[in-house]
Amino acid sequence: MSAHERTTARVTTHEAVEQWLAGRRPEPPAALRARLREVLSSGAVGRDAFLRAGESLLARLLDEDCATRGSALDLLVADALVTYAFEAAADEPASLEARAEAAMLEIAALGEPAAPALRLAVGGRRPE
Repeated sequence: MSAHERTTARVTTHEAVEQWLAGRRPEPPAALRARLREVLSSGAVGRDAFLRAGESLLARLLDEDCATRGSALDLLVADALVTYAFEAAADEPASLEARAEAAMLEIAALGEPAAPALRLAVGGRRPE
C-alpha cells in the first residue's frame, strides 16, 4: 500500500479520523481535541473534509462576529482543521501548491463583505 493509500485510508471513516488525530504530534490540548471531534463528527471525512470543515466553521464565526473571547476555541479549531488538511495531503506534494492556492482564495473570500453566496455554499448559512 502506498503512502497516499495509507493516508487516505486513515481519514476516510470517523473512527479513522479519531485515530489519525490521536497520532498528531504534538497532541492537541484536550479542549481543542474535543471540539475537533464535535466539528468533524457531523460531516464527511477525508483530507478535503478537514479543509471544508475549517472553512465552514470560519464562515459561521465571521457571520457571528468572532471578535469575542468565546470564539477563541473555534478559531483555533478552524486553524487546526486547515493545518490537518495539509498534513493529510502532504503525501501528494505535486498537488500541494494548487491545493494551497485554492484554499487561500476560498478562505480569503470568506472575509469579504460581498461574499454571502460563498458563505452559503461553504458554511451552509443563508445570506441576509
